[in-house]
Amino acid sequence: MTDQTAASLDAIDMAEKITVLQQVCDKILTLAKEKGASAAEVGVSQDNGLSVQVRGGSVETVEFNQDSSFGISVFYGQRKGMATTTDTRDKAIEEAVEKACNIAKFTSPDPYSGLADAELMASDITDLDLDHPSDLSVQDMIGLSLRCESAGLSFDKRISQSDGAGISGHRNARVYANSHGFMGESSSTRYSMSNVLIGNTVQGMQREYWYTLGRKIEQLETPEQVGKKAAQRVIEHLGARSIKTVKVPVLMVPEIARGLFGHFLSAIRGSALYRNATFLPDSIGQRIFPEFIRIDERPRLVGGLASSCFDNEGVATFDRDIIDQGVLQSYVLGSYSARKLGLKTTANAGGLHNVFISHNDLNFKQLLAEMGSGLVVTEVMGQGVNMVTGDYSRGAAGFWVEQGEIKFPVHEVTIAGNLKDMFNNIRCVGNDLDHRSSVLSGSVLIDGMTVAGS
Repeated sequence: MTDQTAASLDAIDMAEKITVLQQVCDKILTLAKEKGASAAEVGVSQDNGLSVQVRGGSVETVEFNQDSSFGISVFYGQRKGMATTTDTRDKAIEEAVEKACNIAKFTSPDPYSGLADAELMASDITDLDLDHPSDLSVQDMIGLSLRCESAGLSFDKRISQSDGAGISGHRNARVYANSHGFMGESSSTRYSMSNVLIGNTVQGMQREYWYTLGRKIEQLETPEQVGKKAAQRVIEHLGARSIKTVKVPVLMVPEIARGLFGHFLSAIRGSALYRNATFLPDSIGQRIFPEFIRIDERPRLVGGLASSCFDNEGVATFDRDIIDQGVLQSYVLGSYSARKLGLKTTANAGGLHNVFISHNDLNFKQLLAEMGSGLVVTEVMGQGVNMVTGDYSRGAAGFWVEQGEIKFPVHEVTIAGNLKDMFNNIRCVGNDLDHRSSVLSGSVLIDGMTVAGS
């Protein structure tokens, strides 16, 4: 890369880029109609990214990427064909549409197939304040990464080495169009900075990290804050040991808690429901969580990490309750799964948008006092979650707590239970929300989990 200014995200003419993508999408829909398709849709997401990674005071990588792919679906009645292309030349587009049409002609009819209903298309597409390009040069990003790494390495003499520090920025253009006449577009940015550090003592080695994430470069924590937090996490976990097997309350920090709620959200997805691959079948109207818990989706949150006015089928998004007073109100559906289940899409084709977990008015220190004695979980490992039965068993690390005070770091334990019981046994949710995800939760205190140690 020779021109560092041209590589900045601010140098991208987003309006021109979106116009070109719209023209290609329109061309694809026209070709599909000319070839006899009864309906068609096309979606493209073009990402421009710039990232820097340093290690040991030296630049390890500098990367600039530009990725895009047009996903084309055509329908001949209820027969569907799909094709993709990254080439926007006329011949390549014609070939991709031809392939999709040929595939459709040989597939079996699917009564649930087709575009989302026309009346559900988004008509009020507004600016959600998602696009904030930065003029950071490569040299600027190198400087920030070096500051981040240096802050971590100088925090404590027990920090022995860096496993890399870096910063990245991505700018995305998205266009979706279909033969209902709908065409929607959006643009967005996302920045992150991270540091991974290794610490050593006579008792052993620990590797920990920290990262910050935001739509705006100004929303990120400073390099010094990221480096010091990563170092502090290393130091806190040095000298970790196992414990005897016990049944105790477990306090999951926000990064782990959002994964717990992610299991719930996966269990109520349409694809899991119509395949009978979930521990929560036919659960609408049933109590899943304690009465104090509300889980709601806010797709049009200004500046949100997962905000959008329309889903991947052009359906207008809307605020809704998923859980209210502990009771399941709605599933997570696109149009196909909704039809399979005899329901209506929830505008979640492509995923969820800004899911908030309600919380009690307790900070982390107060949660420790509420727990009394038990295990704080700061890391989980392995894939020991059975989404059909709800059985949960994962390797874990964290801290042992007695009388509301952290006593020592813990590793090489397993936490186990059943997700239904775990959800029902949530005692409280902290107000320490982690905003670095599309699922926003505070720390979660769960009663009666088995912690298996030595």
